[in-house]
Amino acid sequence: MKKLIEAFESIPATAVGFVFLVLSFVLPKFSVNLTVDPAWVTIIISGLPILYSAIRKLIVNSGISKISSSLLISMAMAAAVAIGDIFAAGEVAFIMAVGEILEDLTTGRAKKGLKNLIALAPSQGRKVVDGKEITVSADEIRAGDILRVFPGESIPADGVIISGETSVDQSVVTGESLPVDKKTGDEVYCATVNRFGAIDIRATKVGENSSLQKLIRLVREAENKKAHTARVADKAASWLVPLALLIAVVTGIATKDISRAVTVLVVFCPCALVLATPTAIMAAIGQATKHGVIIKSGEALEKMGKVDTVTFDKTGTLTYGKLEVSDFVCFGCDERTLLSLAASAESRSEHPLGKAIVDYAKKKETDVLQCEDFSMAVGRGVSATVNGNKVVCANSDYMSENSIEIPSAVSRTLDELRAQGKATVIVAVNGRCEGIIALSDVIRPDAHSVIEKLRAVNTRAVLLTGDSGLSAEYFASKAGIEQVESELLPEQKVEKIASIRNQNKVVCMIGDGVNDAPALKSADVGIAMGSMGSDIAVDAADIALMSDDISKIPYLKRLSIATVKTIKFSIALAMIINVVAVILSVAGLLNPTTGALVHNAGSVFVVFIAAMLYDRKFKE
Repeated sequence: MKKLIEAFESIPATAVGFVFLVLSFVLPKFSVNLTVDPAWVTIIISGLPILYSAIRKLIVNSGISKISSSLLISMAMAAAVAIGDIFAAGEVAFIMAVGEILEDLTTGRAKKGLKNLIALAPSQGRKVVDGKEITVSADEIRAGDILRVFPGESIPADGVIISGETSVDQSVVTGESLPVDKKTGDEVYCATVNRFGAIDIRATKVGENSSLQKLIRLVREAENKKAHTARVADKAASWLVPLALLIAVVTGIATKDISRAVTVLVVFCPCALVLATPTAIMAAIGQATKHGVIIKSGEALEKMGKVDTVTFDKTGTLTYGKLEVSDFVCFGCDERTLLSLAASAESRSEHPLGKAIVDYAKKKETDVLQCEDFSMAVGRGVSATVNGNKVVCANSDYMSENSIEIPSAVSRTLDELRAQGKATVIVAVNGRCEGIIALSDVIRPDAHSVIEKLRAVNTRAVLLTGDSGLSAEYFASKAGIEQVESELLPEQKVEKIASIRNQNKVVCMIGDGVNDAPALKSADVGIAMGSMGSDIAVDAADIALMSDDISKIPYLKRLSIATVKTIKFSIALAMIINVVAVILSVAGLLNPTTGALVHNAGSVFVVFIAAMLYDRKFKE
């Protein structure tokens, strides 16, 4: 039965019902009278799902929720059929079917995000037993096992490094823009990627206890907790049904005209109420799509207007998520020559810092020369010989290990750059510190403007990031954000959002990475950076910014407010038309067919008003 109902609710089936409804209306005009009214096909196709819904709610639901809009519509259809007005019954059923289709189109949600997240889980790992490597399924890995992970491989379980040094891309878990240098004793997370050196780890959390599985559970739980807004028509049905029955019965008894009583039931059908919300939402979604904003549900659009707190991820959201050289400081030497030496030494490095330095040199049209005797200390730096010069590009520890003195002037500059949350590379030539190259993510130029516009409409901004405190504070100050929460894991972001919501705030979360998925789901509204954001973040969010333009956030708020106002106005108009139609029905000025036509004029007005929303211009 369920499959049959789903088939009848489809767009092709509804289109067939429309054709037969038109035939029912047109054929009599040409004196063509069939044995069976074509509108019966419409009643079966469009009416059966309504009747099924009404009966199901009567059986399954409890209390007042048993009374639904579908019950009132079923009663009206039955009454119209009882007096032989088949067209009126088919017309009411068809209008309701259209409303259901529009609502389904606006509230359907993508379910791919969780599958994509699960797909990140490594399927196997390399276990070390008695000095030998054995490839095993991830399911066979147990806490305490020794695992070997080579460069480029995903780490198969949470663990602690017991041998080796490397840099790990753990953006999938923490959202950090830079690979994190790891050494013996440091923790690593499941599904993060080993970028450079081979490491041995002792597994600590495996299977369902791993960080990735925890991430999956958070997304699933947040999805289940997401409340679905009750339909306006069903809310109204709890009082519409008794009222309609009372007026119909009183009319029938007082006038002794069953046709008037049936007409009352027909005009009381909440067709316009059903159409008011989905048509306005579809128009708003179309309006947003023109501006590069994909809105997945009407609920998200409605809630966006109530948002009073916007939480931002940093990397890829407030910033571009791409490292660039921000400062190049020389201490007495020629800047172009030093840049050439540094870029030449880094030319064989696979580290993001090294690549960014080489790219910077190329943009400056600086020569990148061949280097010799290249060596790399994972997570610390590189050294090479360029044109007979021994060049070292590294951090402070590596300089000390190689007996290269760091003058006080260099130390002061390092402290200043690090205080701005920037990554630093010291450049030494022939044993002498000659310069510092600082690298940083790049803040979006409109970030500060967006925060100011949000503040102007009493909406505060909060930064939630997995990055270090210094980096977070630096970028927050650039954007004008006062509240900063840094070094957060995915579950901690969820906790922060829950804490804000507990203060009776409506929260919107904006992020781009896999690690943002739980936070996007747990916020009242989740917005993902669409073009560069991960598929998982986009699927987890309610709204996606396809152009990665955060200036659309204030626009979304204005659009949401306008949509809610349009819905309320449409509902008020529909109710006024219904009241007038009921009065005319009681007076005998309408019969079931004309009553259905007059009553459904409200539906036409609702669609027209929604269409105006599609082309509306929103001022700053």
